[in-house]
Amino acid sequence: MRWFFLLLLVLNLFYYVWHQQQAPLRVKEVEPMALYQGAQQGLRLLDATDRAKVRPELAQSTSRSLDETCLFLGSFQQEDGARQVEQRLMALDIQAEIRSVDAAAGLDYWVYLAPLASRQASLRQLKELQARKIDSYIITQGDLANGISLGIFPRSDSAESVMLRLRDAGYEPLLRELPRAQRSFWVRIAPESRRLADDVMPQLVMDFQDLQHQIMPCESVAAGQ
Repeated sequence: MRWFFLLLLVLNLFYYVWHQQQAPLRVKEVEPMALYQGAQQGLRLLDATDRAKVRPELAQSTSRSLDETCLFLGSFQQEDGARQVEQRLMALDIQAEIRSVDAAAGLDYWVYLAPLASRQASLRQLKELQARKIDSYIITQGDLANGISLGIFPRSDSAESVMLRLRDAGYEPLLRELPRAQRSFWVRIAPESRRLADDVMPQLVMDFQDLQHQIMPCESVAAGQ
C-alpha cells in the first residue's frame, strides 16, 4: 500500500514538471502592455503656455516678416523735395534714406534710316539729307550703328508726318517705339523708426503738399543714385 502511495506521488510530481514545461511564457504578453501604458502616461494636453513654448520659431519668423516692411513717403519729382523730408526726419532721430524708382511714362517714336553697307555709304546719305534741309544725324553705336537718325518724337502723328515727307523724297524710313521712363524719389523709413514717424506724420502732411505714404517691402525701391 505504501509503495502504491509513493508511486502516485512520483506520478503527480512528474505531471507537474511536464505541465510547467508545456505552459506558454507570459512575459511576452505582459511586456507590450507595459510599454503601451508607459507611452500613454507620457501623453498630455498642452495648455496655452506650452503651445507658446513649442512654437517659438514660428513667432520669430512672423516677427521678422513684419520687420522687413518699411514706410515710404513720396513721391517727389525732384530729389530736393525728398532731401528736405529726409533731413527733417533725421533731425528727429528717425532713420531715413532716399530711394528712386523709374516708372514707364509713355512712348517716344524714333524715325531712322537703316544702316547701309558701309560707313562711307551712310555718310554720303547723310550729306544728301542735309542738302535737302532734313535734320539728320549719324548713329554711332548700338544695333543701328551707321544708320541715320531723323528725330525722336513724343507723338506718333509727328513721327508719321516726318516719315511721309521722307517717302516723298525717295527714302524708306523706319519707326521704333522707345519706352519713356520717369524717375521719382521716395524717402524710406527703417522699420525700427516707423513708430516715431507716425507721431510726426500729421505735420509732414501739412508741410509737404500731396505727400503719400505706403507700406512696402524694404528693398522694393532701388537705392537713390
